[in-house]
This record gives sequence, structure tokens and C-alpha cells, in this order.
Amino acid sequence: MTSTPLQDSTGTSVPAPPVAKKIPTERTHHGETFVDNYEWLRDKESPEVVAHLRAENEYQEAVTAGQEPLREAIFQEIKGRTQETDLSVPHRKDGWWYFSRSAEGKEYGIHCRVKAQDTGDKVADWTPPAVEAGVGIPGEEVLLDGNVEAEGKPFFSVGGTAVTIDGHLYAYAVDNSGDERFTLRIKDLRTGTLLPDVLENIFYGVSFSPDGTRLFYTVVDESWRPYQVKSHVLGTPVADDTVVYQEDDPAMWLGFELSADRRHLVLGIGCSEYSETRLLRCDDPSATVSTVISRDERILYEAEPFLLDGEEKILLTHNRGAINSMVSLTDPAELHKPLADQAWQTVVEHSDGVRVNGAGVTSSHLIVSVRKDTIERVQVMGLAGLGTHAQQAPVEPAFDEELYTAGVGGSDYDAPVIRLGYTSYFTPSRIYDFVLPTPELPAGDLLLRKESPVLGGYDGSDYIATREWATAGDGTRIPLSVLRHKGVKQDATAAGLVYGYGSYEMSMDPGFGIARLSLLDRGVVFVIAHIRGGGELGRHWYEDGKKLTKKNTFTDFVDATDWLANSGWVDPARIAALGGSAGGLLMGAVANMAPEKYAAIVAQVPFVDPLTSILDPDLPLSALEWEEWGNPITDPAAYAYMKSYSPYENVRAVAYPKIAAVTSFNDTRVLYVEPAKWVQELRNKTTGSEPIVMKIEMDGGHGGASGRYVQWRERAWDYAFIADALGATGLLPGAGLKQ
Repeated sequence: MTSTPLQDSTGTSVPAPPVAKKIPTERTHHGETFVDNYEWLRDKESPEVVAHLRAENEYQEAVTAGQEPLREAIFQEIKGRTQETDLSVPHRKDGWWYFSRSAEGKEYGIHCRVKAQDTGDKVADWTPPAVEAGVGIPGEEVLLDGNVEAEGKPFFSVGGTAVTIDGHLYAYAVDNSGDERFTLRIKDLRTGTLLPDVLENIFYGVSFSPDGTRLFYTVVDESWRPYQVKSHVLGTPVADDTVVYQEDDPAMWLGFELSADRRHLVLGIGCSEYSETRLLRCDDPSATVSTVISRDERILYEAEPFLLDGEEKILLTHNRGAINSMVSLTDPAELHKPLADQAWQTVVEHSDGVRVNGAGVTSSHLIVSVRKDTIERVQVMGLAGLGTHAQQAPVEPAFDEELYTAGVGGSDYDAPVIRLGYTSYFTPSRIYDFVLPTPELPAGDLLLRKESPVLGGYDGSDYIATREWATAGDGTRIPLSVLRHKGVKQDATAAGLVYGYGSYEMSMDPGFGIARLSLLDRGVVFVIAHIRGGGELGRHWYEDGKKLTKKNTFTDFVDATDWLANSGWVDPARIAALGGSAGGLLMGAVANMAPEKYAAIVAQVPFVDPLTSILDPDLPLSALEWEEWGNPITDPAAYAYMKSYSPYENVRAVAYPKIAAVTSFNDTRVLYVEPAKWVQELRNKTTGSEPIVMKIEMDGGHGGASGRYVQWRERAWDYAFIADALGATGLLPGAGLKQ
């Protein structure tokens, strides 16, 4: 490669990019040998590696120095639209209202609570108190001030909190490095003192037992897989903690929660294709863990034990004979029979057009989350007659937008309401309480508790969101969400950005984003491509974009790009691509497949060396990925297929566009070494002159740095890189912040 100095967007000379030395490492599988020249960059303890990464940052800073004014402008727009002194809507748990505050100039939230009242009017008792931003209320207690906890620390993130039913003890888990290993402490809220109990190196998920004497938590193994749920008895040595359950299969993920009525500890074990639930009675210290349905049945399911008219029942959300899942009800006694002999009552039947995402219960109602026509919806029905001919018809809260997202944001077992979160592309986040239907109120009642304020003269009518469809090469119709400022004309001159993910059955649902407005205000047409591998159109949509059909994800994205190029909105020479994590793999794949279609590509924490990672079961989370991508260790076909699209291994001699790989040194999900190797190989092979840079956050994890102002600057960096590459740096007439 050339060492001739490059020029940035202003024409200023910048230094040549850092060149990592080549130390060939051979990887041989299934008779094929791959020579990897940059595997040595994996050693994060090496001073030489750290020096190289710092050199990458210096190069990136030099190349993008001319974008600093634009970055600052976008940062100020984000800041100017965000109400910095704000609060969440209080949610009730037992006898308290819990909420968080954010304060201007403060990076982190402040977690608070205030006592609840019980008057006998249940709806009134579950109406959150009026809390004003920046104004304390009588009896308000601060549980945790993230700004105090983060002081002097390079990173701060809370991985879980829990409060005892009596409200006396508060447990909180903190990560100060970004590696998602947390230290848990317990505060006595009556005195403000910390208990001597300190639990180190735990994972997400913390719950007290109903009697408040034990704490349940999760531990990860050497490959960062949650594999143990443990129980700590307060006041005893941590070394004496007992293992409630240990999962030894390296391809299975373990998690837990308390059942809605808090009578059971519910252990969830699974991968993307099948699962197993185990239950433990909380009120019986001698109880042992019982299995609901064995993983050997290869059913993907969730189980919720609860009381129905005083009798034990188990609610099953499952894919047994139902690819899009359904909901059934059964008696615990049935589970002792062979599966084929068990009697299950249908509650929500299977539909080819409706994906059942999950189901839960309150003391009076069933709550079901479904996805229909790409949109996530919530349905409720009374428990009376559940699973019989007397079952009630579902009731669905009604919203008036076409493209929106509505989901359960929390519910308490005894509450007469459920908390709903609502958003759309141009409707800021709303919090509703939905009063559950009763004979007197058969449709329920939707009560708006808060709409997140957006400052700077924001007017949602300045923007337009439409549902469009691209056609894939095999004839499949791909849904697109197309967002634009109303000032953009359909004259084929605008800039465009295509965003995608397309993995793990994750859906890119409609949601409001303040930062995105800065691109729309500069005339960028923003397309979210709902490509195969995601979950927008049901389980088939996911299965048609995983394992040996994974390339559909990549070709769908290119077809979405072609739709945009031919839509009449944009100049085909002014299109960029954006994606993160598995969407970063997508970015690497489309860069190799169709580099000429993009003026710039931003790959955030990109999974661009997937074959190397998944071939090593000792690397973080690798074994868990086999159900998504295939197991290339044992399956030659999976190896060959992954080899054919792995971004790092398929870099070729073509003119690549401007590329930015954005990563974090302490990321445990996608290691920094993947983009570090990828950018070296891209620079080796590209026949073009566009810069290829890596921006590495030396203190962050998979989500980047931790403070909100730092995160806003990271988003401003990404968007400025894109806008600069597309020549979309100026605001449209009348767009931008307004006083």
C-alpha cells in the first residue's frame, strides 16, 4: 500500500495511516488453511497493540479534523433538543413509587422513590404522583446517584437493581470498566449504610427472594456466557453462596426472573432454536428445581406459573406446531406425562400473519405481545374462562399512527393498570397507563402519563415517514421505513442513508431519535431496511436470513439501496450505509459485495471477523452463536458458507468507499481486534484513495462510552462522518434548532 499522505475533506494533508506489521498465523479447518496476518492484534495486554490502536485514533482524528465544526453543530443540536433536567414517570412497586431524575450538566441518572398511598380506590392508588423536573417532593429519597458513583471512574453503568418487598434493602450492580462484569452492593435504605455483603464479577439480573433473606444473581463463565444462577444469603460469606442451577452446554444461555406473583424463581435456558424452563418454589427452602418441558423436545418456549381461580396453572408461549408461536395453558400435573399425551388448552391460536412475542399475567388479566404487519402491539384479556369456550375476546389499546411501536413497559401483579411505552419515528417517547378492561369499562382506558419533551422548536409535522417496499432478487418484498424532512424534493438530488441490522430475529421498530433529526434537517433521506434475519414479518423472516440463508440479509440490504437509488429522491452517488454489531457484519459484507453503491460506510462495533471468532469456543459468546450462523467447527458446509461472506476474509482489490469502523477497547461482545484487522486488510487491498479509519473508545464497552454527553458526541461523530461524505453539511431552509 502507498504511504503517500492523504487529504481530508478540506484538502489538508493528513499523515499516512498506521501500518500493522504482518505476523502470519495459520488457521486450518476442513482441509482449508487461512493465513491471518493480523491475529497478533488480539493481545490487548501488549504495549505494541495498545500503541497501534492509539495510532489508529490519531490517524482518524487527523483525517476527520475538518468535520469537527459539523460534529460540534450536531452535538449542540442534540443537546439543544434534549430537556436535560428531566425525570421518568414514577412506577409503583409494592408500597413505593420509583423514578429517576436527570439534571442539566450531569452525565448520569439519579434514582429516587417516594411512598405510595393506599386509599382503596385502586386506579387512584396507581396514578403516579406529580413530580416536577428539578423540584424535590416531600418524602423523596435518593436511592442511587449515578454521578456520585461514577466520580473518578473511567466508565459507569448499572447492570441491575432490586428492592425487597418491605422496601428496606436496595441492591445495585455497577460496572466501572465497560466489560459487563458488575460489582453488587446492598444499601439499607432505613439508615443509608451499606451492608458488608459485596458480590464481585456478577452479570446482569438481580432479584431478592420474596422474604428478603436471599439474593439471586447470575455469573458468566470464561467465555462470557451466563451459566450459573446463584443464591446469596444476606450476612453470610459470599464464598458460601449456593449454585441454584448451572448450565453446562456451551451453546445455551441462562437467565432468571421471579414469576409475576413472585412464588417461583423462573430459570430460562435456551438458544435461538429451542429452550428449557426450570422452576423453583421460593417459599420452600428444601424445594428442588423442576423442568417444565425438556430441551430434548426441541421446543422454543417460555413458561409462567400462576394461580387461576386458586389452582396452579402454567402459561406456555411456544412454537410447538406453530412457527409464529402461540399461547397455551396447562396443569403442572400434565408435565409429568410424555409430551404427546399432555393436555394443553389453546389461549392464543397460531397465525401465519401474527407473531406471538410473549405473554404474561397480572392477578386479573393475560397480557400478550404480538407483531402484526411489522408492528408490535399489546393485547389483554381477562383471566376468567381462560383456555375455555368462555374465554374473553382480546382488547387492544388503539393508537392513531400507521408506523409505531407499543410495548409493555412494566406491570405489577396486583395493579389495575399496565404501563405501556409508545413511540413512532416522529412522536417522542410516550408513557401510558392502560386501565385493564372491566365489565364497567370493557375497552379499558388509555391514560397518557408523559410525552418526552423535545426542545428547540421541534414540530413532528416537519417530517414524513412512509412504508415502502423493495423487491429482492428472488421476488421477496422487503419492507422499508423511509424518513425525510418535508423540505426534501423528489428530484433525485438529495443524499440518502440506509440503515440495517437483520439478525437474531431483532426487529428495527419505529422509534423516535433526537440525533437522527440532525441528518434529516440536512436533507438526508433515512431508510431503515427491515431485511431478512430480523423479526419484522414473523419467524419465517428470521429463518430466511440465518445460517445457510444468511446472505439474504446482505442482498436484501443492497436491494434496499437500489430501491433508494431509483426512488427519485436521492442522487445514487450520494448514498451511505450504517449498521452496528451484527449490523456491522452487514456493513462489511455489503462493502465487499457492492462498494460502488456507497459513498461512505459506518460500521459500529462491527462483527467483521465472524469465522475466526466462532471457530474458537473459548472466545466470548462464540458457542452461543452456532444457532445463528451455524457451527463451522463441526460442519464443513457452515464453514464454507461463512468463509464465503466473512468481511475480513473477502476483502478484495476494488475501490472501497470512505469507511469508518467504530469500536471500544473493552467490548466483550465484538472484540476490538475484529475491526482492527479489517481496516488493515481494507487498506492493503483497496484500489481507491478514500480514507479508511478506525475510531476506538479506549474506556467503553459494547454500547460505547457511558455518560450521556459522551454518547451524544459519539453519535455526532458518526453522523458528521456520514454527512460530510455525502456533502450534506448544510441545513435545509427553515430546518434546525429554533429558539
